[in-house]
Amino acid sequence: MAEDQDLDGVLNGVGPRLRKVRKERGATLAALSEATGISVSTLSRLESGGRKPSLELLLPIARAHQVPLDELVGAPPVGDPRVRAKPIERGGRTYFPLTRQPGGLQAFKVICRPTREEPEPRTHEGYEWLYVLSGRMRVVLGPHDLEVGPGEAVEFDTRVPHWFGPVGDGPAEFLSLFGPQGERMHVRARPKSG
Repeated sequence: MAEDQDLDGVLNGVGPRLRKVRKERGATLAALSEATGISVSTLSRLESGGRKPSLELLLPIARAHQVPLDELVGAPPVGDPRVRAKPIERGGRTYFPLTRQPGGLQAFKVICRPTREEPEPRTHEGYEWLYVLSGRMRVVLGPHDLEVGPGEAVEFDTRVPHWFGPVGDGPAEFLSLFGPQGERMHVRARPKSG
């Protein structure tokens, strides 16, 4: 019975959260209807509590507002908030995921071991930001060949041909933020000295 009351409480809170998120974004019901394909009357009834929310209605709304579904539902935090994802080994690099959610902005701590491979710049959709923690990194980005050290950052559109790896005989550690939709961060990099 307590679980039913909890569920009712969560469902009753959805309408006010939907209205709040929409108002914060300055969107009208008509604009949200156009973006989601959900009728204005259904959206209005959801916000007023006259219609029970469902995944079929909430998912397009969350997508239109670019917010996680949890923000609309107001779901209580579940369990331990620490990220416990297993490291991923790939191409001489160890990736430690720092985010749990798939898609959207992703964060990794990366340990990159020395390699003798020649740079082979590649492209893909997205936007990336690298922050060097230790060691030195060589970053080949389009016509640029940079060397960055601890405390320096580089940001770039991943559609520009790019490659990066450690400089010297030791590993380099860096943080990587990757946004497939092109999220942008701030940059500081120093050109490689002659």
